[in-house]
Amino acid sequence: MSLLHRVGCILAIGVTAWLGSCRATSPMPAEAPSLQRIVVSQDGRHFVGERTGQRVVIWGVNYDHDHEGRLLEDYWYDQWPIVVEDFHEIKALGANAVRVHLQVGRFMIGPDAVNERAIQQLARLVKLAERIGLYLDITGLGCYHKADVPAWYDTLSEHDRWEVQATFWQAVAGVCADSPTIFCYDLMNEPILPGRNKVETDWLAGEFGGKHFVQRISLDLAGRTRQQVAGAWVNRLTKAIRSRDKRHMITVGVIPWVMTFPGARPLFYDDAVGAGLDFVSIHVYPRKGELDSALNAVKVFDLGKPLVIEECAPLYCGREAFDRFVDASRDRADGYFGFYWGRTLAECRADNTLRSGIMADWLDYFQTKSPQMIPAEDSR
Repeated sequence: MSLLHRVGCILAIGVTAWLGSCRATSPMPAEAPSLQRIVVSQDGRHFVGERTGQRVVIWGVNYDHDHEGRLLEDYWYDQWPIVVEDFHEIKALGANAVRVHLQVGRFMIGPDAVNERAIQQLARLVKLAERIGLYLDITGLGCYHKADVPAWYDTLSEHDRWEVQATFWQAVAGVCADSPTIFCYDLMNEPILPGRNKVETDWLAGEFGGKHFVQRISLDLAGRTRQQVAGAWVNRLTKAIRSRDKRHMITVGVIPWVMTFPGARPLFYDDAVGAGLDFVSIHVYPRKGELDSALNAVKVFDLGKPLVIEECAPLYCGREAFDRFVDASRDRADGYFGFYWGRTLAECRADNTLRSGIMADWLDYFQTKSPQMIPAEDSR
């Protein structure tokens, strides 16, 4: 996934268990008014509210793990009040959206068998977001903890693995279809393909801090072009979602390789691949002295559809430079997602660790910037 996640995993080593219990009590705001579904504008360039037609800008956070590195499914059953409190805290920061990451191994208990308990808990999460007034970016098919990936899943052929993924998305879309709180379905976090003339043996692309954030959708191109494989995969999964939900938007969060390889072009948003994707999602971490590179990536992915920077943070450039990046990209970007790991700004400031200091500075920036990004609750 993101480099911030990976650095966070390292910095989290040695953080003691008591941090999980020293949560400040946050005031719970009154229930939010009903959300309206977010759709693509008639000109195809931006997001608007379905009811009002007014432009909507997404200003949200990734809620993928807590400060101890636990994934959402690790605690959303037995410690549900923590999730409730975290969502209230996210709303209090000024966010209007949350990106959650669902693990395929927690939702699929066999090639054709869906974990109904997980589906019911997802429905509970959707209702929570509705009450509080937060939109959900549902990112799926995670295999972040390799130990949680079922052995049967990794032994499947490419075709059969895609069929499991399609069943996952049918089940998820089935429980989300009627809710206006669903912003989008993100097919997979940072999918990649094997190189030409190279056969891979592992679906996961590498480990960092005990987590696997990048996943292959194929082990062998087998004479096909990268566009053919990516297009077939996107088509299969979008078809699965559309069999249950014909309205909510679909995207896929990708690494903008142009920042590493000048001249690289978007793969998943190629015309032959991404026709079924409603908007573009990229993950950008600007570096100090290289803001032009980050802004160029945004420009390259400005393809006539709404554009969301689905992961971003000032990890490598500092707060002031990051703010310049946000302001300079706003003429192209229709949304930004930072991070929230289950601890409030006050809690982070009270904890004298490097990791908490980084998060405190980020949360302070996010909260300070929020009124500029969504000043009039325009998503209502």
